[in-house]
Amino acid sequence: MTYWTEAMEPEKSTVHVAVLGLGYVGCVSAACLANLGHRVTGIDRDESKVHNISNGVAPFFEPGLEPILHESVSSGRLTASTSIGAIENADIALVCVGTPSEKNGNLGLDQLRRVISEIASTLPSRTKPLIVAIRSTVFPGTCEEHVIPAFAGNPLISVACNPEFLREGVAVKDFREPSLVVVGGTNDQAVGQVAALYSALGVPPCLVSLRTAEMIKYACNAFHAVKIAFANEIGALSARLDVDPGEVMTTLCEDTKLNIASTYLRPGFAFGGSCLPKDLRALTYRAKRLDLQLPLLESALPSNQHHLQRAIEAILDLPSRRLGVIGLAFKENTDDLRESPVVTLLEQLIGKGRQVRVYDPHIQLEAIYGSNRNFILQQIPHIGRLLDTSLQQTLDWADHIVIAQKLSPNHRAQIAQSGLPVTDVVSPSLAYASAPLTSSAR
Repeated sequence: MTYWTEAMEPEKSTVHVAVLGLGYVGCVSAACLANLGHRVTGIDRDESKVHNISNGVAPFFEPGLEPILHESVSSGRLTASTSIGAIENADIALVCVGTPSEKNGNLGLDQLRRVISEIASTLPSRTKPLIVAIRSTVFPGTCEEHVIPAFAGNPLISVACNPEFLREGVAVKDFREPSLVVVGGTNDQAVGQVAALYSALGVPPCLVSLRTAEMIKYACNAFHAVKIAFANEIGALSARLDVDPGEVMTTLCEDTKLNIASTYLRPGFAFGGSCLPKDLRALTYRAKRLDLQLPLLESALPSNQHHLQRAIEAILDLPSRRLGVIGLAFKENTDDLRESPVVTLLEQLIGKGRQVRVYDPHIQLEAIYGSNRNFILQQIPHIGRLLDTSLQQTLDWADHIVIAQKLSPNHRAQIAQSGLPVTDVVSPSLAYASAPLTSSAR
């Protein structure tokens, strides 16, 4: 991801923006962009919408929309049309058509395909460049599979993705005070021009790849849905236990270091340890005793297991036989082995005939005692024969390194210097690749 710098901003000029689709997102975007000083043409098939907007009347209720709509139309910065020909002089086309769910849950792209086809039909007479920026919510790959091919490599056309983050009821406020501005694409100049539309808002845009821009809207909405479901499930269980749900969640939100923060929101390896698995089991067990279903919380441990299994399968697919695993505890800077996902990883690798050696800078088997020692000896009784006392021992023996724990800079440099291929299951790359990223140097 790249953050906006002043050097990326194109020269100041009058930008003509065509907004295709004057529904909720399109109308708010058109009015607000015109309010920022851009020249905007709204295009929609619906004559009623076009008539209302042309007269400064909002086609639906949204707080604060009609005054800026009326002002933008009165000033001449905003016009509306039913003709795709109105795109002729536009520099940027923001596609804001609906992408409703089909019966099977898939995304409906009929409106998007139609609009893209209409834009393509205007190209024979076009003489100036056009950036087609998809603002509609579309699945990753949509621009590459449906939008870009429609323009048949026309050198005048660049494609970008500029997802919206507007909430009904506060859409104008969300546009004027955005928490996130995202633009993705392969043409840096085009991405910069789209990002410049929002420069007056004072929020540095995140400039990302085309597919990341498409995916981020889904990630945000899924996270919002999960947060709501989580709060509701905790609230339901709290109420059954005669605990004030509001007090629980209000107090939870006071923690801005772990709870309301980016902590834990990094794709990586499965969770483990003596707290998270145990407490999730206890919560869901108690809920069942109360005849209360908590599907979200109940799914957390199975989801974690599936994620661990994906990592295991990716490692089993490696051609190497002598695997050096770095990390044994459930996370770095501890010797706690209880419910460490690495233990499960080792069990399966050994069971599938892989030769394995392990190094963890904080694990000395003779110093481990109590439930921690009992756990590892029950799970892998021959663990003592697998443990190396130094990282160099593991590097000298292995033909492939599996990183299962965050490393110190010194250890990471030592592994990179070894020249061995590496699979890092802690790296975010695991979250978006079919297999963990492998390289000879990290």
